[in-house]
Amino acid sequence: MQNVIGAVSGIASGVTGLAGSVAAAGSKAASAPFAELLTDAVGQVNGLEDQARTAVSGLMAGSGVDVHQAVIATQKASMAFELSLAVRNKAVQAYQQVMSMQF
Repeated sequence: MQNVIGAVSGIASGVTGLAGSVAAAGSKAASAPFAELLTDAVGQVNGLEDQARTAVSGLMAGSGVDVHQAVIATQKASMAFELSLAVRNKAVQAYQQVMSMQF
């Protein structure tokens, strides 16, 4: 039970960190261009995916990675990817709405 609680806590902290960086985009908007903020967010998602790949490779090679560590890393990467996909979908939807406006 402790492992499950720890796993959920780890996943939540990883996604919260990514969500915080997306939320911080609003506060940094005056100092950094939007493209740079998106590039940073995608870089963080890529970093989580690299960590997950390393954890799974370590698990398969038997180099001391526990199963729950690999599962947590893959879930963090999955949730971060889903969050970035949702942000992309909202951006495309907003673009389509602007393009469909008649002036």
